[in-house]
Amino acid sequence: MTIRSDRDHGQRYRPRMSCLKKLEATVLQMQDPSTGVKGTDQKLNITIIPHVITGQDIVAWITKNMNIDNDEAQAFGTMLVAFGYIYPLQDHKKLVLRPDGSLNRFQTPYFWPVQKWKAEDTDYGIYLAKRNIRKKGVLDAYEQEEYNKLHKWMNHKWDFIVMQAKEQYHAGKARQKADRVVFDCQERAYWIVHRPPPQTHSAMDYGLDRHIDPNVEEKKTYDYYRRIIIYTQQAVMRSRVKSSVSLGALAKYITTFKNHDPFLIPCLPSNPWHTDDDSYWELNAPDVEIPTKMRVERWSFSFYELLNDPRGRADFKIFLKKEFSGENLAFWEAAEELKWGTAASMSEKAEQIFKTFLAPGAPRWINIDGRTMGLTVKGLEHPHRYVLDGAQTHIFMLMKKDTFYRYLKSPVYKEIQKKAISPAPHNFSEAQLQQNMRNRRPSIDPIITWQKEQEEKAKAAAAAGPVDIKKLMASKLDRK
Repeated sequence: MTIRSDRDHGQRYRPRMSCLKKLEATVLQMQDPSTGVKGTDQKLNITIIPHVITGQDIVAWITKNMNIDNDEAQAFGTMLVAFGYIYPLQDHKKLVLRPDGSLNRFQTPYFWPVQKWKAEDTDYGIYLAKRNIRKKGVLDAYEQEEYNKLHKWMNHKWDFIVMQAKEQYHAGKARQKADRVVFDCQERAYWIVHRPPPQTHSAMDYGLDRHIDPNVEEKKTYDYYRRIIIYTQQAVMRSRVKSSVSLGALAKYITTFKNHDPFLIPCLPSNPWHTDDDSYWELNAPDVEIPTKMRVERWSFSFYELLNDPRGRADFKIFLKKEFSGENLAFWEAAEELKWGTAASMSEKAEQIFKTFLAPGAPRWINIDGRTMGLTVKGLEHPHRYVLDGAQTHIFMLMKKDTFYRYLKSPVYKEIQKKAISPAPHNFSEAQLQQNMRNRRPSIDPIITWQKEQEEKAKAAAAAGPVDIKKLMASKLDRK
């Protein structure tokens, strides 16, 4: 009889080995006797603990050796604590490195995540039983809950677990007191990393576990063969493309986007993550007045690229106003807002879209075929997120096949091509890079950016609304 917990569904332990190897190398440097973090013997309660390091010493070592500021050094130190390479001696439940005089120790390599020891429920049960013996039945609330669960799940071998816990407890009492305290802290730190308290983020999580073992062969039932038949029928009916055609399309795509790939071509004027100079972000801001040449060139690749860029979409709006067809893009944007907006405002937005674009005599009536119009109007009686998909696709294809190519040939696009700037690359020296790092400033708050976008949307909606001729004429007469 095999009893599995809700954490074990036949999956293998898959830690982030590439990240952990780098952390391991850093911890080995920190433990170097000559160049590492200096440890001293400290008194904890009434016991002298050897090789204790403080949080401020760890942050200072990381800042000095990695050439980063204190905030980043503290974040990196917290990562070392979260992955179990360093453990706090006092506030052990919070896996955070405090940049003060709090006491910490390096975890023994036996408990490092790179060892790939899976945190088995049996081992955890032995640990909780041992703590229960030492604490005389007084455990933390979440530990007591886990203890009761494991006792229920592994009742068939609970006697073995208790026997192992007693053996380890008696073996620990034979050690010196300092060694016993150190080992208890190391073991407790290991289980807090792998079995954290509730509402605590665990750095060792690697995604959702499947409730089906992928290594087990599926039973050949009626539903199995039925699913295989349906899949085979769909595969036979699926259209095929010649390999030469698909490879040609891939080669064309690579040739087109080669100069716009940040992995192949460096950022101009410089990469802000390397040089701490935010000129690249300022030149490519969503609402920048004069865009760069590469950005304008990207608009001509496809209609999707043009709409996906806020600056390109704004320039396209100017062209549509001159063509007296701005309602097409306005309807497409309204459909996007309905699709990705909140559920509470869905009915209100659907009614507004109907009155503005689809109702008879609407101020910005769009020209779509009768069948699509009928299905869309009928669907708006009970609106949902995708009720405008048919009409939106029709308008999108209309703009893509006709308006987009006329825009590329228009004076509007040629004018923005002439004005576009081509920034020169930065050649910073080491001293300038250090100065840029010291002058680093925080970015714009996302709330401010969102408020600006809402104000621009409100202005655009007011400008696009119907004009009251009587009020306009009355204002002109008053001015005269």
